[in-house]
This record gives sequence, structure tokens and C-alpha cells, in this order.
Amino acid sequence: MWNKKNKLYGPNKNYSIIKKLRSENKSTVEFEVMLSNLTLEEIIALKLELSSKSINHKLYGFGLASTVPKIVQDALLKYAASATRSKKEAASFLGITKSAFNKLYKKYKIEEYFDFLEEKINKKDD
Repeated sequence: MWNKKNKLYGPNKNYSIIKKLRSENKSTVEFEVMLSNLTLEEIIALKLELSSKSINHKLYGFGLASTVPKIVQDALLKYAASATRSKKEAASFLGITKSAFNKLYKKYKIEEYFDFLEEKINKKDD
């Protein structure tokens, strides 16, 4: 079971999806408030509808059923990395072994996803 430790920061301290999206001008406080009022199912359905608009509302042949579990796994890994202080805690948070987490971490390139944000934060500190 995952236990909260006294130490507030760890290797993942700069991992924040909100900060990353805001720094890329993909999110705002107002957008996040609106988004928080939607269910996850509504968000997914809305994203699919918006994505299909550019192709005349036809997502046939895209293999959504086989792709969705990978998308969800990627999202869970990113969230776990941002919500915990270390890979060990993130693995425990997700209920998987550290080795399984490390394999998925590399597969979905989680560190690369947050690299830009970490570089930006480090530049501010200089």
C-alpha cells in the first residue's frame, strides 16, 4: 500500500501535466475549470467528435477499440508520474511492480514527455 512520506519532493517534483500544458499554451485555468465539470466519458467522446470533424465524422478503420487501452495506460502513467515523488511510488500507486512500471515508462516515453517542462523550470532557477 502506498504511504505518504514526510519528504515533499523527489525525482518527479517537476512533473506536472497542468504546468506542461499551460507552458505550451494548451490549457488555461478557465479551460481546466470547464474540463473539471465533465466526466471522463464526456471528455473522451468530445475529443473523438472533435477529431472526427476534420475527416467528415468518419473514424472507420482506425482501430479505436485496440487503441483506447494504450491511450488510457499512457494517461495513467503520466498522471502517476506527476502525482508521486518517484518511480517506486508511482508503481505502487498503480499497483504494479517497479520493473513493470519501468518497462511501461520507457515504452510510453514518460520522461521525454516531461523533459521540456523540467528544462524550462531549470532555466528559471539559473
